[in-house]
Amino acid sequence: MQKREPDPLWLAEPAACWTGSGADAGGGIVIAGNRIVELVPSGAAPRTPGARRESIAGLVLLPGLINCHHHFYQTLTRAFPAAQDKELFAWLQALYPVWAGIDGEAVTVSTELALCELLLSGCTAAVDHHYLFSASTGDAIDRQVEAAAALGARVVLTRGSMSLGASRGGLPPDSVVQDEDAIVADCERLLARYHDPADDALCQVALAPCSPFSVSGELMAAVATLASERGALLHTHLGETEDENAFCLEHYGKRPVDVLEEAGWLRPGTWLAHGIHFTDEEIARLGAAGVAVSHCPSSNLFLGSGLCPVLDLEAAGCPVGLGVDGSASNDHSNLMEEVRQALLVQRLRYGSAAVAATDALRWATGGGAALLERPALGRLEEGALADLALFDPAEDLRFSGAGDLIAALVTSGARRARHVMVDGRWRVRDYAVEGVDLDALRAQHAACARRLQQG
Repeated sequence: MQKREPDPLWLAEPAACWTGSGADAGGGIVIAGNRIVELVPSGAAPRTPGARRESIAGLVLLPGLINCHHHFYQTLTRAFPAAQDKELFAWLQALYPVWAGIDGEAVTVSTELALCELLLSGCTAAVDHHYLFSASTGDAIDRQVEAAAALGARVVLTRGSMSLGASRGGLPPDSVVQDEDAIVADCERLLARYHDPADDALCQVALAPCSPFSVSGELMAAVATLASERGALLHTHLGETEDENAFCLEHYGKRPVDVLEEAGWLRPGTWLAHGIHFTDEEIARLGAAGVAVSHCPSSNLFLGSGLCPVLDLEAAGCPVGLGVDGSASNDHSNLMEEVRQALLVQRLRYGSAAVAATDALRWATGGGAALLERPALGRLEEGALADLALFDPAEDLRFSGAGDLIAALVTSGARRARHVMVDGRWRVRDYAVEGVDLDALRAQHAACARRLQQG
């Protein structure tokens, strides 16, 4: 007997709804399978026959947030004493020897914890940039795929890499770099095994050499060619600090954007983490090439790296999304809090009249969808994937008296979503991640962190 599809679900009459497109969904939305099939205008009933009504009265409905840059393993070194009060290069040098001790269990448990933390913040699609591989973590991406599937999370897992160790003039110690042929071979394996090009894919793979100071120009070029052949996206850190500019000028005789162009990266399907220290001419080139940027405001503030010129990048043609970045440079994986941080940082740069709360929400939703070339994500509209987050303004005194509930989520600082749906399935209900014992996960993660930090 053929299995009967469940009735369409009408999430009815939210207290407020931000669709990302300006459409009226004051009466809620209707979901069938993993898609939104109808936006219900204020005061109306759905046209979809047989829709089962679930009241979301009092709640604020948003498209699921999209996290565009993270390092899940860094949740194991939050507030690590030896790395405090340092700028990027010194911070990395304090942490590389610790991260060299990461094993398979640590990869799995850090992935699980980071994804749960993100889900609870309203994030429904998450990028991870894993670039540390050793004899005990050669299967790191495989482990991440398994962990994400168990949680029902939507992920883009980037196969990172470091090949330029200190003995060859790079920043990382030789103990955490890999042979370049082995890197390319593993990239090919992971793309063949796990990359799903479908618009509703729960798992995609992108290729992500770590940075110009940790890989060679030859590896950057080889990975760009492979990505082009396999239809994969490209990702790296760029424009994060002036130290990076100085390194590239010393070692390559050119600035980081020029290094990227020489390697064949200035094209659509490339996105950069941070994007702070670009000249006006470089911003114009990046925009003309369709290169995207993940703005990571908390990380940039924590390390004193600078302020990303988001409005200039967008005006030039660069899609812009948001990323929480690694928890060791942010110490949380809460994307909704990052939305507020982005609003404040960009107002500091451009003025309060230039950046609205909805701009910050747009970067965290539609901007991330454009960055990842996933048009079915990041908005509530007919045909879009049913990825959404519901926030309860009655949960906290900070929302009392709010006149605009959408703006209040950002300006008053929402911290957690009450319910979260991914691909048409509830993954968070009443602040609990479906199927996960968070206390047990926290205990396992803390034990892994202690072992790692104590050597």
